[in-house]
Amino acid sequence: MLPLTSSSSNGSLSSRDAARHTAGAKRYKYLRRLLHFRQMDFEFAVWQMLYLFTSPQRVYRNFHYRKQTKDQWARDDPAFLVLLSVWLCGSTVGFGLVLDMGAVETLKLLLWVVFVDCIGVGLLISTLMWFVTNKYLLKQPSRDLDVEWGYAFDVHLNAFYPLLVILHFLQLFFINHIVVINSDWFVGYFVGNSLWLVAIGYYLYITFLGYNVLPFLRNTVVLLYPFALLVLVYVLSVSLGWNFTRGLCDFYKYRVR
Repeated sequence: MLPLTSSSSNGSLSSRDAARHTAGAKRYKYLRRLLHFRQMDFEFAVWQMLYLFTSPQRVYRNFHYRKQTKDQWARDDPAFLVLLSVWLCGSTVGFGLVLDMGAVETLKLLLWVVFVDCIGVGLLISTLMWFVTNKYLLKQPSRDLDVEWGYAFDVHLNAFYPLLVILHFLQLFFINHIVVINSDWFVGYFVGNSLWLVAIGYYLYITFLGYNVLPFLRNTVVLLYPFALLVLVYVLSVSLGWNFTRGLCDFYKYRVR
C-alpha cells in the first residue's frame, strides 16, 4: 500500500500535509465541490442510497476504505447530500399536494422542512452525537483518534434517508388513499404508526452501525437502547389510538398559516 502522507524523520506529518488534513481544509474542499456537479459521483451516491435499505453495513465498509485511502472518515463528495436534498424537496411538494396546500403554503413548508427539520435538526443531532461519542465512548481519549464532526453529520444523513423515504414518500400514498392512515379508525393508525416504527427503527439501527464501525469507540451498543422506548411508545400509541401521521399533517398545516 502506498503511504497516505509524507512524514518527517521524527514520524510527524509535514506542515503541508498537516494543513491539508485539517478540518477547515476538508470543509473547504467539500463545500467547493458543491459548485461543481461534474466532479460529483452521483452513481455511487445512488448505490449508497439503495444499500442503506438492503445492506447498510456495506455502506459503512466503504467509509472504512475511505479512511485507509484518504485519511478521513467523512465523505469528501457532496453528491449524497445533493440527492438527499432533491428527495426532500420533491417529497415536501408531494405533502403540499396531498394536504391541498396552495403554492405559497407549499413554499413555506418547503423552507421549514429544508432549513429547520433537515439542516437545523441535523446539525443539532450531529453535534450532540459528536460530543457524546468523543466524551463518553472513546476507548482512549486522544487528539489523533476521535470522531470527526463531518462523519457524525454523514451518519445522520445516512440514517435520515430511509426515514425520509418512508415517512415523506411512501406514507403519502396512504394518507388519503389505500388505507387512509390520516383517520381515527384502527387500521388507519395501526398502519401509519407501524410506518413510523420502521422509519425510526431504521434511523436508530443505521446510526448504531455508523459508530460501531469506528475501531476506537467502545460500548456503542448503548445506541440501540432507545429501541426499547420506541417499541413501548408504539404499543401505547396503537393501544390508545394515537395517530402520529395525523399529528404530522396537522403540524405541517399549522406551520404554514
